[in-house]
Amino acid sequence: MDGVAVGQALRRVRLKRNERQQDVAERAGISRATYSIIERGHLDQVSVGTLRRACEALEVKLDFVVRWRGGDLDRLVHGRHAAMGALLVRRLTGVGWEIVPEASFNHFGERGVIDILAWHPARRALLIVELKTELVDANELLGTMDRRLRLARQIAEGRGWPAPDTVSAWVVFADSAMNRRRVQALDPLLRSAFPDDGHAARRWGRDPDRRQLALFFLSNPRETSAMQHLAPRKRVRRSRPSSDGGPRAL
Repeated sequence: MDGVAVGQALRRVRLKRNERQQDVAERAGISRATYSIIERGHLDQVSVGTLRRACEALEVKLDFVVRWRGGDLDRLVHGRHAAMGALLVRRLTGVGWEIVPEASFNHFGERGVIDILAWHPARRALLIVELKTELVDANELLGTMDRRLRLARQIAEGRGWPAPDTVSAWVVFADSAMNRRRVQALDPLLRSAFPDDGHAARRWGRDPDRRQLALFFLSNPRETSAMQHLAPRKRVRRSRPSSDGGPRAL
């Protein structure tokens, strides 16, 4: 990211709006001195959250682009997402669910794509599954899931399914140390919306007799071998296996 270019862009927008640095800083909830640092392009001196708030105060959208080895990063991220989806589809179809992957919807201008939309005919249960390779913005995630749950019955009708007796949702994270740390840090917020865990989700998936809102981690034993070509080869010294005693993933 070019810090000087970002700072100059914010300054031009601020002047176009005929505002002072103090005006922008107050809306962003930061000091004028901090905002001045941003306009001077010293982005290494502020947090990402502070930079985002400064941009939002000016109604400027800030996009981050991460690149690695040309197109390899895109294949890595999307490959991991696809591997998670394939594993869950196999598990759900194996216990009687009908699956629509990448289910798009558009209801009076509210549009989106659901990673996995699942229907259980025997129980007339509808399940919305959101797959996350990493947790970036918890508030955005909760808002997205709230909108999908609210529109779920119309989405099911658009697929030709009967009116569901229950509408449930799973938020499924790739199992990694980073994701576990982020989820743990936001546990009260996330668990208030999605109280059930992976153990409850496994039991419920076999017999969805009630509404469920679950959040859990998914380990895919095939994922590493499926994307092995993207990682540098290393010599690994054999060691005895150990147990960390942590919670098991689905």
